[in-house]
Amino acid sequence: MKTPKKVMFALGLAAVLGALAIAGCGGGSSSSGTESSGAGGGEGNAVKASNSGSGGTIGTAQVEGLGTVLVDSEGMTVYDFTVDNGTKSECYGGCEAAWPPVTTTGKPTAGEGAMAAALGTTKRKDGTMQVTYEGHPLYTYAADTAPGEANGNEVEGTWFALDAKGAAVMGQATGGGAEAEPETEEESSGGAYGY
Repeated sequence: MKTPKKVMFALGLAAVLGALAIAGCGGGSSSSGTESSGAGGGEGNAVKASNSGSGGTIGTAQVEGLGTVLVDSEGMTVYDFTVDNGTKSECYGGCEAAWPPVTTTGKPTAGEGAMAAALGTTKRKDGTMQVTYEGHPLYTYAADTAPGEANGNEVEGTWFALDAKGAAVMGQATGGGAEAEPETEEESSGGAYGY
């Protein structure tokens, strides 16, 4: 049986991301001093720390098998890392490559379904401001390649998509390609396991 090129590419990408993630695993963080703020502050756009250039707001979208989850302005699922210490991120290095933090240059904004009062920021080691939701630093997952995917949910029991209340969503996504709800104008060094 001949394996399609797309499947081989996806498997190769997963292997590379897995190796990067494992390389980022290691001891705990020795940094201190994370700043966190609530929804107040200057105006700005949330963007992924990766070069993909996501911008805008945190909203919600339906993901088949999971229900309504938080997404960035491009409709990509955002995740909580349960190893984080409060608002202090523990995801750096290889972890950060596999799980890019959602960052902002100002006040993050809430799209449809998200609570503006739940949004905040926390300062990362490099000085960038990471978006938080109900106190959880937010990340995307490099293996999610299209809106409606949540391939990172429950990875190693430490990565979870969040619902609009900021609670972890259990289960596995069963399909891809969900549409994000419309936006509105309102409103560590290594560290641990799971990446």
